[in-house]
Amino acid sequence: MKQHIPAQVNKVVEALEKQGFEAFVVGGCVRDLLLGKEPEDWDVATNAKPEEVQKIFPKHFYENKFFTVTVLAESENARLKEIEVTTYRSDHKYADYRRPGEVRYAKMLEEDLSRRDFTVNAVALNTQEEYIDPFEGRKDLKAKILRAVGVAEKRFQEDALRMMRAARLATVLKFTIEEQTKQAIQENAALLQEISKERIQDELVKIIMADNAMQGIELLRELKLLEYIMPELEEGYGIEQNKHHKYTVWEHNLLSLDYAAKQNWSSSVRVASLLHDVAKPRVKRGQGKDATFYDHEVVGASMAKRILQRLKFPNKDIESVTNLIRYHMFYYNVDEVTESAVRRLVRKIGPENVQDLLKLRQADRIGSGVPKAEPYKFRHLKYVIEKVAQDPISSSMLKINGNDIMHMGKLQPGPRVGHILDVLLGEILEEPKNNTKAHLGKRAKELLELPEQELHKQAVKSRQEREHIETRRDEMTKQKYWVG
Repeated sequence: MKQHIPAQVNKVVEALEKQGFEAFVVGGCVRDLLLGKEPEDWDVATNAKPEEVQKIFPKHFYENKFFTVTVLAESENARLKEIEVTTYRSDHKYADYRRPGEVRYAKMLEEDLSRRDFTVNAVALNTQEEYIDPFEGRKDLKAKILRAVGVAEKRFQEDALRMMRAARLATVLKFTIEEQTKQAIQENAALLQEISKERIQDELVKIIMADNAMQGIELLRELKLLEYIMPELEEGYGIEQNKHHKYTVWEHNLLSLDYAAKQNWSSSVRVASLLHDVAKPRVKRGQGKDATFYDHEVVGASMAKRILQRLKFPNKDIESVTNLIRYHMFYYNVDEVTESAVRRLVRKIGPENVQDLLKLRQADRIGSGVPKAEPYKFRHLKYVIEKVAQDPISSSMLKINGNDIMHMGKLQPGPRVGHILDVLLGEILEEPKNNTKAHLGKRAKELLELPEQELHKQAVKSRQEREHIETRRDEMTKQKYWVG
């Protein structure tokens, strides 16, 4: 295993050993090594005191009360630029269900490992490729089991965020949570209320961004944690829909998220997919196949905003998600909706959010049990959106305008000015590099010398060529989306 530990980390361990101290690579980085993954960061545990570590490594910083010195290493890899070296410790007097009120030095590595959260994170490795594994973390790794170190209830009462971490690790690693550990989380779930919303949000986003995000959200419900994170979402559990849906509201929301995750879409699209129908239980009227959910997108946008604000999401993300939910029910029929209606939709949602809105619509369709994510009318909508988003070919593209031409030729407003602009536009479409004020001014003066009949003839030819370009551009856009 030694060859899998980077040279920078080995140097830190060996430097400590050279001074007569014990030193081990520990925690999540050992877990990731055993799983064949590159660790996000590197932690070393030692019996050297912080002041002794600082003497050994001049390049460092130390600004905490938890005995951790950050050693600055030279590396092109950002994950290896900082290596945390922590003195063996034991934690005491947890008063806020998050941080120890008292931290003491521990004499033995085993004591240090005993304070850690899960067995898979309580494995140490030395430079002789020897594992110190007092809680059989390697065995649990092999069995894909997440188990608390020691008494599970005690671990979660020390630090309630560990319950969220259990859900996140089980989701990301695709592990099963051991039964006693799971039961302890369920019994202590209410302690999550003591944890800052920012920390909860951080763990939640990591779950949502996992490949199997759907299973992660379901796990939060099973662990009884979701009611302290997004109770509004859980209201959809067991709520039947109507003839347009084969799944309950809860199942539909999760399946929509699942599709978004499988497409590797952004966090905003994933969160919107999860919450897009969050209001349905509250607006439902009637039962069975004819049940209705009028205005669920409007109410849902408002609910989602409150949820995300409560969880301290960035304002930009909140605005994006709520807009997507508000307009995800946009109506579109090929023969009914005009280009102007599509332009209004684009203005409402914002051009930068249009693609995300279409992605949400796809996730919504798949989550409803519909076999196709892109039926013909959906492809046609994508075609119209791209068409209306394209810059129109007009004289406004030119670096000079009608006022410039009237000033040059001492003209009054009239057809002659328009003819000159038409000719100039045609020439620029052929040679875009000539779209400069100097070049166009020179050409305009030349065109001003032409007889009216000749100028009109050139203007007509230019308009015909422009119409041909617009038609060809439209045909290419249609082909892109397979619409006729």
